[in-house]
Amino acid sequence: MFKRKIEERLLENYRNPDANILIVKGARQIGKSYIVRYTASNYFPNFVEVDLKSDYEGKRLFDSVKTTKDFYITLSSIAGEKMNDFFDTMIFLDEIQYYPHLITMLKDLKKERRYRFIASWSLLGITLKHIFIPMGSIEEVKMFPLDFEEFLWANGVGKDAIDYLRDAFNNLSDINEAIHAKFLEYFKDYLICGGLPDAVNEYVINRNVARMRIIQSIIYDYYTDDCAKYDNDHKLKISRLYGMLISNMANKVKRVQFKKIEDTSNKASAYEEEFDYLISSGVSLSARAISNPVFPLAQSMAKNLIKLYYNDVGLLTNLLFKNNIRAIKDIDKGINLGSVYETAAAMELIAHGYDLYYFDSKKVGEVDFIINDYNNLSPLAIEIKSGNDQNNFRAIPKLVDKNGSYKLKKGYVFGNKNIVKKENDLITLPIYLIMFI
Repeated sequence: MFKRKIEERLLENYRNPDANILIVKGARQIGKSYIVRYTASNYFPNFVEVDLKSDYEGKRLFDSVKTTKDFYITLSSIAGEKMNDFFDTMIFLDEIQYYPHLITMLKDLKKERRYRFIASWSLLGITLKHIFIPMGSIEEVKMFPLDFEEFLWANGVGKDAIDYLRDAFNNLSDINEAIHAKFLEYFKDYLICGGLPDAVNEYVINRNVARMRIIQSIIYDYYTDDCAKYDNDHKLKISRLYGMLISNMANKVKRVQFKKIEDTSNKASAYEEEFDYLISSGVSLSARAISNPVFPLAQSMAKNLIKLYYNDVGLLTNLLFKNNIRAIKDIDKGINLGSVYETAAAMELIAHGYDLYYFDSKKVGEVDFIINDYNNLSPLAIEIKSGNDQNNFRAIPKLVDKNGSYKLKKGYVFGNKNIVKKENDLITLPIYLIMFI
């Protein structure tokens, strides 16, 4: 069992009998069902798990449920001995997206207070369908693969070590060289393994790289297969977009090139539903272009320029390197790991609740990420360096130049070296400290 940050959010909900019903949302294979099962079964004396995916593919007992009375009768027929009352019984509706009418019914189930409820929603395969979620009674919680700090927990790294690094980040204090070397090694392990729980288990617990790669390949195939489950108007373009991610990552210009999707002159607007599927389903992470970074960033993004990343860096390194982990461990081999480092950074920032943008200007250059810094009410620029040369950049200093055109209050450069410094408003740090953004 890996410790996950979402646990405290779930326990907070369990402690409050008046709390809204949670729907835990995210892509498949990221640990949603496990974490709900683990926390709720330990908190409530009576825990009932209803696998709605299996029901939908089998007897379809819940297909004809129209009222809450129908629901209780159906539920009682399969789990009556485990159901007591509102204060000691939690009903877990796993994969609720298979029965959209049950999502609508949650409001009435909460109002009747016969039992507590929680649900999970795997977004793959249903995002293009419009499902009504009642307001006021339901709260959606997004879940992602393990972020880097959770990966450290899985490796047995203790609070004192992480707090030491947090202080270095906050105070810009020097990091012991031996500590730096150890955490850079952990970060490279994260690039190899990623944050999908089954893959983490094989890599961290069982130390089985080959088995880990098999698991990542299976999950990648799951995602690819789900991309092809739509009508012909959508599925071909979705599959094509998802299949293009690996080649986009290899390009110097990583944004989506629409002319390669189809042999047409279509613009981004022609693929809005396809982008919505890949991003909302959680299988892809997106960064929108910004040419004039003004807070809040959404008001100045360029809708026709977008970069897409895999939702898990382990999927990417599996596709690129298979079982050869030395390609990542040995940075002196001359292999360009820019796309790998960027994907890990995108995972981290998304998991921390940030919407992703990137700076793109023909005159100034490109900066990997721009996010909203809500504390300073300013955009925050982030550059990710994967090689030994952490000073190879030209655009980000211009963004944080107080005498320049943009005047951002702060920028970060993250790289492999044990460099902790601030020059004007540009801060350089080791790559693993991105977990504290």
